[in-house]
Amino acid sequence: MSAGVDAAPSGTPKDMTRQTPSKPQLAKTITIYGRKPVLEALNDSGLLCQTLHWASSNRVDGSARALLDAAEARNVERREHNRETLARISRNGRQDQGVALDIRCPAFATSEELMALAQNPRARVLALDGITNPQNVGMILRSATAGNIDAVLYPRRGVAALGPLVIKASAGTAFRAPIALCDQLTPSLKTLKEAGFVVATLQGEAQCSLFEWRQSQATIFVLGGETDGVSAAARALSDVGLRIPMSRGVESLNVAVTGALIAYSSSL
Repeated sequence: MSAGVDAAPSGTPKDMTRQTPSKPQLAKTITIYGRKPVLEALNDSGLLCQTLHWASSNRVDGSARALLDAAEARNVERREHNRETLARISRNGRQDQGVALDIRCPAFATSEELMALAQNPRARVLALDGITNPQNVGMILRSATAGNIDAVLYPRRGVAALGPLVIKASAGTAFRAPIALCDQLTPSLKTLKEAGFVVATLQGEAQCSLFEWRQSQATIFVLGGETDGVSAAARALSDVGLRIPMSRGVESLNVAVTGALIAYSSSL
């Protein structure tokens, strides 16, 4: 997920020399930013911290020294950049505070691994379609990680960014979530459908209940946005519409609640 980095200047310590990660490595990497989130990550022994990106203009004050000491204690590679390059890496130059951290997330799925799931009739994937509230996205990731979900198809466009707000809302489970990143949802849905996935869209007006439907092949459950629901493009690719039964005049549920119900539903 991180952008390119500056070449290390001459005389740079060994821990700042550049090694270009492979595409599969990048697909399983999340880059966080901001001094507090980065320090918390460095102090979490359960996280695989790989590279600390550091603005060469940073003043080494109390918080900066704590970060550098934590990275050194864990033998985390450190690379220095100018502010412009660091902003490209963090993708949020206004809030990165001159620091970003690459974290290895083994549970993240590559596109190849996601395609392979099409051969498993029990495979279940959640797809995020226009969900812009970070709180909702984080809670969906938490439910998916804990429940019966093999991957979460997470577009980089049109969905709340996989950043500090989503990570906080996920209670840290975003680092362990089976996330499969893609640029845009519709092309990915089309490709996966051609590979053998069934596309199921959650729609309030659908005739079939989520709890009555029985899965017979690999399925992608598409969760729509908070305001507009499932997009027209996703509906056009849908093989089946599913609804959550409602009582006492309730019209809809929060999308994160719907995601949790799918994660724990028994549609196999």
